[in-house]
Amino acid sequence: MDFYAGDGKALPAVKPPSARKNTALLTDKYELTMLQAALADGTAQRHCVFECFTRRLAPGRRYGVVAGTGRLLESLAYFKFNDTDLAFLAAHNVVDARTIDYLANYKFTGDIWGYAEGELYFPNSPILQVEGSFAEACILETLILSILNYDSAVASAASRMTAAAGVRPCLEMGARRAHEQAAVAAARAAVIAGFVGTSNLEAGLRYGVPTVGTAAHSFTLLHDDEVSAFRAQVAALGVDTTLLVDTYDVYQGVANAITAAGTQLGAVRLDSGDLGALAFQTRSQLDGLGAFDTKIVVTSDLNEYAITELSEAPIDTYGVGTSVVTGSGAVTSEMVYKLVARINSRGELEGVAKTSAHKGSSAGRKNAGRLLNDAGLAMAELIVCGENDAVAHWRPSDDHIRPLMVPLVTAGAINSRFIGPYGVHNAIERHAASRAELAPSGREVSPGESAIPTEYLNL
Repeated sequence: MDFYAGDGKALPAVKPPSARKNTALLTDKYELTMLQAALADGTAQRHCVFECFTRRLAPGRRYGVVAGTGRLLESLAYFKFNDTDLAFLAAHNVVDARTIDYLANYKFTGDIWGYAEGELYFPNSPILQVEGSFAEACILETLILSILNYDSAVASAASRMTAAAGVRPCLEMGARRAHEQAAVAAARAAVIAGFVGTSNLEAGLRYGVPTVGTAAHSFTLLHDDEVSAFRAQVAALGVDTTLLVDTYDVYQGVANAITAAGTQLGAVRLDSGDLGALAFQTRSQLDGLGAFDTKIVVTSDLNEYAITELSEAPIDTYGVGTSVVTGSGAVTSEMVYKLVARINSRGELEGVAKTSAHKGSSAGRKNAGRLLNDAGLAMAELIVCGENDAVAHWRPSDDHIRPLMVPLVTAGAINSRFIGPYGVHNAIERHAASRAELAPSGREVSPGESAIPTEYLNL
């Protein structure tokens, strides 16, 4: 592409910067300045346990969904400081030469345990635990929180939408309402929570997510009349395509769609107006024309509440955009990353906690399980506390308790079952099974308390 100055004169060709793979500078400055201070006073190598959790769910939500774990692990593999990164830190006096020397050889060699991606979580669930030296674990804070907070917010909203939709599929169409990279993350998170496809091609490439899409109103407006536009689309994409019938008049649009495609048309899409009333009108019209198998897709500012209201309408598929990529009003999961244990001067791992009002944390390493009744329904979130080694090696003896924490990184080695398309597939299955454990009241989209209480099991 050529670039030109405001006066119309040509400029030299500009090569766009390549996308940075390194993720180490996706970091808040204070993580590196803490590292500098810890290196200076000798505490940087103290063995520590950090915990990621949320004190509360978004207002009115009954559960949250863990998402972003696979993206986090993929990003961790590239959490390295290259020469460009180090030169930037030196030139801007971010940290001293000793810290830069340490960062030049940085590689996480510790352990990470956490809830499997797709799992439900509740207040104070120990969603992620990072164990290693203070130096290694401290500087992962922003990377962990920025990924898990956003992706989990999207997945939590998406799960409410798919719960409201029941057996009707939901499609993610929010790329144009988000940052271009957030759109990819949102598509991935939505699919984990039950969406069956996305309009985002990059998500399809990276994660094997099915992609969907046909035409916008501009394609209809390009042509001299609606029938011509529909015929062109069918000729190019086949009779199974979806025709957008609300550019002009919906009733005439449906008639034109069948004229162009015949009664074997795959679907029509409604993108404006009273979707419920139009769906009934359109279904009646399609049936009257003999297009009994032509499906109805609806879009236009849908969220979990709108989907619920449309549950009685003859709709086959929902397309959701803005609401899903913005967490349907809760764009963050309010997760925090806190130091909960560290080696003391006697060489013992002891719990530590922040005790300030309204923002405290619980000391010590945790483990977790979900208490189920005889019917397999969730009754409580159990957070296991106590002596550190006992907690680390805890496994429930009761068949009614399902353990929740799984190894994600062991001695710096990433568990491959959580990354790439395979990781997405596993997360989809985990979410479906986990949500199925909730009683029907726990899956409602109306505002309410946490679906199950959080209880503590002291060893």
